[in-house]
Amino acid sequence: MTNKTKLQSTLKSNDIEEWLDLKIVRPLGYYWAILFDKMNVHPNTVTVLSMIIGAASGLFFVHRANTTEGFIYNIIGILLVMWANIYDSTDGQLARLSGKKTRLGRILDGAAGDIWFFCIYFSLALRLFPQNIPFTDIQWGLWAFALMTFSGVCCHSRQCNLADYYRQAHLFFQKGAANSELDNYKQQKALYDKTKWSDDVIWKFFLFTYVPYTKAQESQTPQFQRLMASVKQHYPEVIPQSLRDDFRQHSLSLIKYVNMLSFNTRAIVLYVSCLIDKPYIYPLFEMTVLMGMYFYMRHSHEKFCNQLRQNVEEGKY
Repeated sequence: MTNKTKLQSTLKSNDIEEWLDLKIVRPLGYYWAILFDKMNVHPNTVTVLSMIIGAASGLFFVHRANTTEGFIYNIIGILLVMWANIYDSTDGQLARLSGKKTRLGRILDGAAGDIWFFCIYFSLALRLFPQNIPFTDIQWGLWAFALMTFSGVCCHSRQCNLADYYRQAHLFFQKGAANSELDNYKQQKALYDKTKWSDDVIWKFFLFTYVPYTKAQESQTPQFQRLMASVKQHYPEVIPQSLRDDFRQHSLSLIKYVNMLSFNTRAIVLYVSCLIDKPYIYPLFEMTVLMGMYFYMRHSHEKFCNQLRQNVEEGKY
């Protein structure tokens, strides 16, 4: 088996990978995964390292880039985020390479990016706090925290939530349920109700946060939910390959938006805005450009899901 084939075996699907990830992040993650596997390092340990490294970047982004020293601090912050992102890829690749997949790993992996960006948003708010709002004599003050909170909670979280759901939906139709984490609210709520705090407090807490996460995903995708209900009703055992192919074809045209709403695009804008010492550009980009992509992607996805549902109910598959 060639190195390229081995690398491919650690990926979920080429369909959902960005060019930058396929050419740089995944190969680097794969080599780290090989090293960690030889050292018998558990994937969960790599995820924790990713959390620490990503969170530490905030210590450097808090500095302005209007001096040589401050510019260097921001470069270090960027390198730390890149390193954390590579490790975020490594943990999954290592889990698939070594077969060490755990329930705790799923919890940690889901929390990693949130921890990085919480620290980054907080640092950027501190950085802006004493500065003046552009074109005014008014200090940012607490408005900096309001800006970062709105951007992080109302924009970033919502965008990544839906992007992750569409990625899992694509994998479900492309490779089947076993290769997708397309969870639904009812199942997760039942699991939460069944699990006792005294039995597994960490898993219970994860479900406590994950149940509303799945509910939010479903509330944003009513036509997809109708499609899934129709598919289960008409094809309870096996989904026709022609339907799988149709969904994949339509979904592929939107994967570029899914990826842009995930990490690389927002990270590049973050890096540039910090280096030119205008960090407010980053949240404004999330609130305008990325939200525009979000609404377009959701509208387009819902539209083709509605059409596929009609096809299913008319017996076209």
